[in-house]
Amino acid sequence: MPVTLPDSSREFALGPADNARLANLCGPLDENLRLLEARLDVEIRRRGDSFRVLGSRADSAEQTLRELFALAKDEEVTPERVHLALRERESGQAPSPDSETEDPGIRLPRGGLRARGHHQRQYLAHIRSTDLTFGIGPAGTGKTYLAVACAVEALQAEAIRRVVLVRPAVEAGERLGFLPGDLTQKVDPYLRPMYDALYEMLGFDRVSRFIERNVIEVAPLAFMRGRSLNDSFIILDEAQNTTIEQMKMFLTRIGFGSKAVVTGDVTQTDLPAGRQSGLSHVIDVLRGVEGVAFSFFDARDVVRHPLVQRIVQAYESRTAAERKGEPS
Repeated sequence: MPVTLPDSSREFALGPADNARLANLCGPLDENLRLLEARLDVEIRRRGDSFRVLGSRADSAEQTLRELFALAKDEEVTPERVHLALRERESGQAPSPDSETEDPGIRLPRGGLRARGHHQRQYLAHIRSTDLTFGIGPAGTGKTYLAVACAVEALQAEAIRRVVLVRPAVEAGERLGFLPGDLTQKVDPYLRPMYDALYEMLGFDRVSRFIERNVIEVAPLAFMRGRSLNDSFIILDEAQNTTIEQMKMFLTRIGFGSKAVVTGDVTQTDLPAGRQSGLSHVIDVLRGVEGVAFSFFDARDVVRHPLVQRIVQAYESRTAAERKGEPS
């Protein structure tokens, strides 16, 4: 049992004793413990499986260590995983052991994947239960990565026959000019993030074979006109860069036995000035329509470097302040 000590301190042991598991928890040169110290403003002292935590947030540090120690049995505890655990706890979304057991996660050829936080878990539930899901929120919240993971899982389970990954080829505020190469080489840079996710989940050779056999298709949005996609898992990424007409065109491509996921961030539109984003427009048009689900993410859901979360929060604060200053 943990012992409460003076000066906001906690003393406890993590068991059953397992040196390999403890090494996984602490990380090389105790880097995971140092990260916890920096993020929670505490001091962690360890001798074997006995820990003493000093600081005003010692209780939170203890609970996080216990959660990570449970994960260390079957999962590598990296600094990124420590960051995710801290984010869930700070946002009040830390899952209970029962919810972790009930959540089957996503089964991938290169290991499993679990949703982190309430909004990600809601997002996965929507993808699995509806034919059309919108994931809307800032960069770094896992919208595209989770959607690609669900597509790979469905492909492996033979629930679909192919995966279609789509992006609008819009320049992000830059004029790229003439690009050499054939059409595929010209549009590949726009689709690179989706390739990267596929390579991580399936491996380069397997993805290449699937692309050759047209089991996986990665294409710019313009290629979708006139098509009807049956028995497919279709993902439209960076949807904030679609026009209203393009969004309608894409949504009407969904065929029988297909599932579609649309992701984007309405605050990062690269469309020409004066053009309304199809993503912001569709929120009002389809909200409440049967078979359509919306998942909204915010800065608290960012799962990248902690600095990304602070950047997103800073921009959100500035936008809110500017709106308050506008004349009514």
